[in-house]
Amino acid sequence: MDFSINEDHEAIRDGVRAVVKTFTDDYWLERDSDGKFPFEFHRAMAEGGWLGITMPEEYGGSGLGLTEAMIMMSEVARHGGGMAAASCIHINLFGPHPVVVYGTPEQKARWIPRLISGEDQCCFGFTEPDAGLNTTAIKTFATKVPGGYRVSGQKVWTSTAQVANKVMLLTRTTKLEDCRKPTDGITIFYADLDRSAIEVRKIEKMGRKAVDSNAIFIDDLFIPESDRIGEEGKGFGYILHSLNPERVLIGTEAIAIGRDALERAVQYAKDRVVFGRQIGENQSIQHPLAERWMQLESAELMVQKAAWLYDNHRPCGAEANAGKFLGARAGFDACMQAILTHGGFGYAKEYHVERLLREVTVTRIAPITEQLISCYIAEKVLDLPKSY
Repeated sequence: MDFSINEDHEAIRDGVRAVVKTFTDDYWLERDSDGKFPFEFHRAMAEGGWLGITMPEEYGGSGLGLTEAMIMMSEVARHGGGMAAASCIHINLFGPHPVVVYGTPEQKARWIPRLISGEDQCCFGFTEPDAGLNTTAIKTFATKVPGGYRVSGQKVWTSTAQVANKVMLLTRTTKLEDCRKPTDGITIFYADLDRSAIEVRKIEKMGRKAVDSNAIFIDDLFIPESDRIGEEGKGFGYILHSLNPERVLIGTEAIAIGRDALERAVQYAKDRVVFGRQIGENQSIQHPLAERWMQLESAELMVQKAAWLYDNHRPCGAEANAGKFLGARAGFDACMQAILTHGGFGYAKEYHVERLLREVTVTRIAPITEQLISCYIAEKVLDLPKSY
């Protein structure tokens, strides 16, 4: 495997950085305070063509792989924006993959260019309050009617539903008890977010305030048959194509936030003078920071390996999950150490490290918990009995 950064990769990094660096710490602190969606940032990334980096070239995208997306998202998350910056565009990269892989030519032509240009913003209605990570237990139901489906149900943790105009919606079209396998009978739609039939309730949360999370309540929403992706009842298999890339990108973003926090801590350790000496001269300050650097570098090797495997069409489930686990842990630990290095000032918003800790925490929880990743590795890699 060759993990070296070539000229094309450097061009991506430099191009994304040029956009991201125009949005200062103050901009992201304001979004953390007022909770407004970062429309200006989203627009700038769209105008730079970055929202289509993984989309097919024939629809206006760049047709690049997970490695290139990882380089892009590392820059997006590393310069003060954290998960607020990453989450507002992350959904564009592999979230719509069911459309790219299973959509008809007409659907792709209708939907993909508008995602790339930023004209459409899509939210994802997958998770449900009573199902959690047990996706086969969802209850949102789509009943077949002339010309399409009528959908009722409830979703939770639906990001960007306050500002989105499209929703990728996972439903049951056959009740679980009537299916041969739990994964059967699930159908996926890419539909208009019709607010006359969908109520959106914002969830106040710890971090990433600028990118809203919501509970949505769907009451007799009509979706035309032309908005169904692929075959009825096959939707569970369709979403699997986006799971490994999403884990790799989450791990990458967490590592980037951790590096941002580490750089701030190192600079503070150089600048802060107590008892007539820089606090960075003290090994009690140096050693934890050095360990955080080693953790971040090690985690990055795993996400790079996972991305290489994915781009070369090789199995990467274990590596993608491990990269997400290790990246989130390393990013979180680096942010916490940054606060401790700053001492009392680490608790102050003006130094930004407390915000970075709040931003990175979600990467340890979503889209899959550390516990389920450990279960996956135990079962699929170590060949231990399934525990759940």
